[in-house]
Amino acid sequence: MTLKRWILWLCIVALVVSELLLFSANQQKNAAQADARDARQQIGQLRAELDQGKTSNAGAQSAEIARLRSENQDLLRLRNEVRQLTETNQELAQQLKAVHVVVQQQQEQLQDWQADAVAAQQAQRAAAAAAQQQAQAETAQRNACINNLRQIDAAKQQWALVNNKTDDAVPVAQDLLPYLRGQVFPVCPGGGTYTINAVGVPPTCSVPGHVLPP
Repeated sequence: MTLKRWILWLCIVALVVSELLLFSANQQKNAAQADARDARQQIGQLRAELDQGKTSNAGAQSAEIARLRSENQDLLRLRNEVRQLTETNQELAQQLKAVHVVVQQQQEQLQDWQADAVAAQQAQRAAAAAAQQQAQAETAQRNACINNLRQIDAAKQQWALVNNKTDDAVPVAQDLLPYLRGQVFPVCPGGGTYTINAVGVPPTCSVPGHVLPP
């Protein structure tokens, strides 16, 4: 009987130990399942965060790509504007060069015109001076010739008085020499020829305008 009791007690102890072990295993299993659930939750959360990160990254990438595209378009627009401005500046530079050439030509023409005007004024002044000198010379010649005609007429009147000549008497130059200054018959400074005429007629000169005043 003692052996059977020991065996029974051993079985009971074994059963209790088995129960304990089974309980412990169940506890460990439950803990493991809880850990697994926690792990799955963490994994799900991580996946959600990963998906959210991917979505956020995709949105950020899309925004960045859109921004880069916008900047690229702005850059292209700026390049086009710079190219247009460069072309416009080149055209303006060419136009300015052409205008400068035209202005230079106009300045040269203006200088030529001024030189021509100065030359024309000088020529006019010279012509006016020459005309004035000619007029003065002609006036001097006419006055000298008229003075000669007065001397001839005075000598003719003296000759007629001394020789009792009538108004229709016509002396010659030799007749008048004694009554002329230096006994020299005057000569017209303008190259004219004197005609003594009768005593009653004033002497004349062949040059127009060389006439004794009445």
